Amino acid sequence: MSPSPQNADPRGEIHRTIDAVWRIESAKIIAALTRLLHDVGSAEEVAQDALVAALEQWPREGLPERPGAWLMAAAKHRAIDALRRRALLAHKHEELGRELDAQQEEAAAALAARIDRELDEPVDDDLLRLMFIACHPLLSPEARAALTLRLLGGLTTDEIARAYLVPEPTVAQRIVRAKRALAEAGVPFELPQGPELGQRLASVLEVVYLIFNEGYSATAGDDWLRPALCDEALRLGRILAELAPREPEVHGLIALLEIQASRAHARVGPSGEPVLLLEQNRARWDPLLIRRGLAALQRAQALGKAPGPYVLQAAIAACHACALRAEETDWARIATLYATLAEVQPSPVVELNRAVAEAMAHGPAVGLARVDRLRRAPALRQYHLLPSVRGDLLARLGRHDEARREFERAAALTRNERERRLLLERAARCGRNASD
Repeated sequence: MSPSPQNADPRGEIHRTIDAVWRIESAKIIAALTRLLHDVGSAEEVAQDALVAALEQWPREGLPERPGAWLMAAAKHRAIDALRRRALLAHKHEELGRELDAQQEEAAAALAARIDRELDEPVDDDLLRLMFIACHPLLSPEARAALTLRLLGGLTTDEIARAYLVPEPTVAQRIVRAKRALAEAGVPFELPQGPELGQRLASVLEVVYLIFNEGYSATAGDDWLRPALCDEALRLGRILAELAPREPEVHGLIALLEIQASRAHARVGPSGEPVLLLEQNRARWDPLLIRRGLAALQRAQALGKAPGPYVLQAAIAACHACALRAEETDWARIATLYATLAEVQPSPVVELNRAVAEAMAHGPAVGLARVDRLRRAPALRQYHLLPSVRGDLLARLGRHDEARREFERAAALTRNERERRLLLERAARCGRNASD
C-alpha cells in the first residue's frame, strides 16, 4: 500500500528538491565563485558551505521562491567572508599594529559591491572557463573526467566511483590532487587565446567524449551500458555547444553523442545482454535524438571549416542513422569517411574501424587484409576489439576454427562481463560450425 500524502516524508521531499537544484545550479555557482576567489578548490568549498546551509535551513523554513538564487546569495556571502579574511590578513601583515577599522569597513563595503556586480553578470563565460580549467591538459584523463563530473556535473565522489567501478577514496584522491595541481600551477580563470585555445578545446571535447564512451560501452563490470554517464556527457556537450557556437568540432561532438545515444534502448536485450549494431531493432532508435544529432551536424558543416575528427565521426554516425534497415547502410561512404578520419587523426583504432567498413563495402577478405596489418600495432596488443573484429571476418569467410580462437582471445581481454559472455557465445557458435 502506497503512503498517503499525509504520511509522506516532507523532509525527504525537500532533500530531493535540494539535490535536484544543486545538480542544476552548482556548476554556475562554482564557476562564478572561481572567478572571484581565483581558486577552484576554494570555490567548491564555499559552494558546499552554501549547500550545507540549504540542507539546514530549507527543511525548517521551507523552500525559497527562487532556490538557485538563494544558493548563489548564500555562496556570495561566504565568498565575501573569505575575501574579507584574506584582505584583513594582508593588511595585518603590511601594517601590523595600525588602526585600520574605518579603512577595513570601506574596503569591505567596496568588496561586497564588487561581488554583487560580478555575480549578477551572465554566467556563460564563467561556465566555459570552468570547463577549460577542469579539463586542463596538465591533469591526467582520469583526473579531468572526475573533476569535470564533480564540478560541472554536480556528482558526488561516491556516484563517480560507482560509475567508473573504482573505490571512492581513489576518486576523492584524484579530485583533491587535481585541484591542488591547478592551484600550484596557478592556472588562470580565463579563456585561452590563440593557438592554446585549440589545444585546450580539444582537451575539453576529449573529456566529454571519454565520459560518454564509458557510459555507452562500459569497460568493466556487469552492465553493458551506464546511462547516467551518457546523460551527463550529453548535458555537458549541450552546454558546451551553447557556450561555443562558432566551433564546428563542438557541434560535431554533440551530433555524435546525440546519434550514438539514440541507439541506447536497442543496444541491450531483455536480460541486459549486448545487441550488436547490425542486429539492432532500428524501430527502437530514438528519432528525437537522431533529429537533434543531424541538426547539430548541419550546424557544424554550415560553419564552413574543414571537418575535424568529431565532425567526421558524426557524419559516420549519420550514415547509420539515415539507414532504415542495416542492409541499406552506405558502407562505401563510411569507408571513405574513415579514410579521411585516418588522415586527420591517425590512429590504429580508426584503422580498425576502417577495416570493418571496407569489409562491409568490399567483402570480408579486404577487411581481413587490413586487420592483419594492424596485429603488430603496440596500441592494439591488449585491445579486445582487434581479435573480435578478426574473428567476425574469419567467420564470414568460413574459417570457423580460426574465428573461434579469436573470439576466445577477445573474451579473455575484455573486462566487461556482458561482453565476455557474448564473445564466448560467438566462439561456441564457431566451434559448432567448424565441427559440422
